[in-house]
Amino acid sequence: MSAFQENFFTRGPSPLARLTFFSLVAIAIMIADHRFQALAFLRLGVSVVLTPVEQTLMLPGKLIQSLGLYFSDQNRLIAENATLNAKVMELTAGHQQAQLIRAERTYLTTLSEANKRLGDRGVLAEIIRDARNPFVRKVVINKGSSHGLRAGLVVIDAVGVVGQLTAIGIMTSEITLSTEKNQSVPVLALRSGLRAIAVGNGRDGSIDVPFIPLAADIQVGDALVTSGIDGTYPAGLSVAIVASVDRNPAFQFARISATPASGTEQHRFVKVLTQEELKEYPQPDVKAEEGKLGRERTGPKRREVR
Repeated sequence: MSAFQENFFTRGPSPLARLTFFSLVAIAIMIADHRFQALAFLRLGVSVVLTPVEQTLMLPGKLIQSLGLYFSDQNRLIAENATLNAKVMELTAGHQQAQLIRAERTYLTTLSEANKRLGDRGVLAEIIRDARNPFVRKVVINKGSSHGLRAGLVVIDAVGVVGQLTAIGIMTSEITLSTEKNQSVPVLALRSGLRAIAVGNGRDGSIDVPFIPLAADIQVGDALVTSGIDGTYPAGLSVAIVASVDRNPAFQFARISATPASGTEQHRFVKVLTQEELKEYPQPDVKAEEGKLGRERTGPKRREVR
């Protein structure tokens, strides 16, 4: 190329002629493309060539946008998961509380219906803990002397006899269960009418029935209820079910074991009978009996002879 060669535009058409020419060419191309789609293949080829380049250039932006969406979605899902877990725990706790309330309501209804014969002569109490000594069968309730309770009162549940009040506080009381060692309850076998004494053995939560002759009419499955002859336990309350009868001829009495009817391990509420059923029965005239016994001992008075 010569160093003295002049530029093309300095020797070519004038700028106005070039503008007019290229404008007409552009208008013709637009008309041809609009009416006859003459440049469709050209656009297709250009798009085929430029699409990979465009995708490559947009890839970093898409990656950054995807990472941002991933972390934002992850944080949102973590927050939603925590909220859902809290709601699940709340609903679970509410469901469990509802189940407990329904169970306690059913039990209290059963306790009320099972003791209609005793009327309203009782105080409903809740078992709050076991006794401090783990080797005795005693429980503590949330009622005491301020609620009219005193030692010796009978405690029952929806099934039968639980025990007796043995220690009274102002706001709490201690119940000695019928399964405690040497805790005795006069009972009656419903099937045969046999009277006996049910005594807790204190070992495995069962009740023994001692001093029953070998030939006595008692068998496994007999229901034992309170006989009421002691004046403490109202008659007819369930005490135990005979579980085993051993009539060994080597012993003078049969060895009888029974399962208690009450279940303090399954329930939280008990009923304390504040009045004994036998207080309404006719009481003997003690003074009249003592006077009659004294006359029998001294004999009839002799008539003085003057």
